[in-house]
Amino acid sequence: MQSEVKKLNKSFENENLYNDCPSWRLALFALNNTATNLYMWGMMYLANYATGIAGLMVTVVGFILTAMRIFDGITDPVVGFLIDKTDGKFGKFRPYMVIGNIILGIMTFVIYKTVHLVPENFRLIYFVLCYAVYIIGYTCQTACTKAGQACMTNNPAKRPKFGLFDAIYNAILFTGMQMYVASYLVPKHGGFGNISLYHELITLVIIGSAILTVLAVYGIWPKDRTEFFGLGNKSVEVKFRDYWPVLKGNRALQMLVVAACTDKIALSVAQNATVGIMFFGIVMGDYSLSGTIGMIVLIPNIIITMIGTKYAQKLGQKKALVVGTWVSMISYVVLVAVLVLGDPTQIRLNDMGLMTIVFLVVYIIAKGATGVSGAFVIPMISDCADYETYLSGRFVPGMMGTLFSFIDKLISSFATTIVAFSVAAIGFTDKMPDITDAYTPQLFWVTMFLFAGMPIIGWICSLIAMKFYPLDKEKMEEVQTHIQEIKNSEPELV
Repeated sequence: MQSEVKKLNKSFENENLYNDCPSWRLALFALNNTATNLYMWGMMYLANYATGIAGLMVTVVGFILTAMRIFDGITDPVVGFLIDKTDGKFGKFRPYMVIGNIILGIMTFVIYKTVHLVPENFRLIYFVLCYAVYIIGYTCQTACTKAGQACMTNNPAKRPKFGLFDAIYNAILFTGMQMYVASYLVPKHGGFGNISLYHELITLVIIGSAILTVLAVYGIWPKDRTEFFGLGNKSVEVKFRDYWPVLKGNRALQMLVVAACTDKIALSVAQNATVGIMFFGIVMGDYSLSGTIGMIVLIPNIIITMIGTKYAQKLGQKKALVVGTWVSMISYVVLVAVLVLGDPTQIRLNDMGLMTIVFLVVYIIAKGATGVSGAFVIPMISDCADYETYLSGRFVPGMMGTLFSFIDKLISSFATTIVAFSVAAIGFTDKMPDITDAYTPQLFWVTMFLFAGMPIIGWICSLIAMKFYPLDKEKMEEVQTHIQEIKNSEPELV
């Protein structure tokens, strides 16, 4: 009986301590990230379009996409500042979600439909200007993913669920889109040299992202109100010059940035469309495997992510990220060993030999662990935002999310350049590798470095950073208790 009373008291305390929300609303809001990831997927083939259709040089396109990624990072603090200043009848986040998605749709259509038609003398400038406007829209919507969840819930047992929903959606999205491109679009249009492939691709991207954005807006609607913004009506004035003190004084944000950014640049390289073409289409010799293998590992990956989420709910997001990172690193080392010691061309689903079985088992573990290690980064940004409120009284989720994004994009912007210069070093200077290109030992080792070597380096950096990340489960409970005490106090903060 006493244990039941303690449980009831604990439940009552948590109910008053935490701003909570139904899981289904959290699930809907997580679709905002899926909506922008759908555009990210569509833009993964931009280098192929720009070089193969629009006729721009490989290294020039690689440099431009890197520069535009840096510009993307520069726009983040500005948009984050505007979000933190916004608090109207349409809320803080919903206007930026909607406006951002509209810009994305228009500019994606314009880029893929018109760049190759522009006179050659003006084509490069036109491409850069269109892509710059696209980036502004992308920043508006993605900033809301990182910042908006802070007002959805601050319950440590509920926040990891955002990571779970996000990981499941992304697993389905990336697997489904890879299957769609590799098994449907490429055979239908005869490869990436046909403009009709890109037109069909962006039609799906624009319509699908718009639907997902509407669902995400509905999910956050009742929580996008002043009373759920940090200290509620006890607001603290935010100035643009506050960015540096926040970054300088918030150790949690600093370490999360290091961990996530090193992972991001590494995984952005590994997941680059060109690397996928090289890995599956040339090294294995069957590009359609990228889609079918993705479908095979989808359900196991979701199950592994669910296990990781349960672990995070009990022991904290920091510990779950560390465990997932260790398993990711070890499994990728094993994966490289399998590919080096075995024959990748023997990996075939219509003739399941030992090589195929070993590869699939290791690949499932590797991709599942990668999903776990990445699932908690966005929820941990909200923890960092609450930690800033705990330290200084400022509720600046827009600033926190976009500070994170700024540094993240600044560093990860070099992913496209790394891929472009890597393939150029082995002879691909006029165009990116295609499924029709011949296998060479040089191509194999460059593929191994891009596909597995870069992620392993990133995970090593993450583990070092997490040693100094202060927000474990116990610390977050202390943070939320302190914030609630401030909310319940009489004097208003100014």
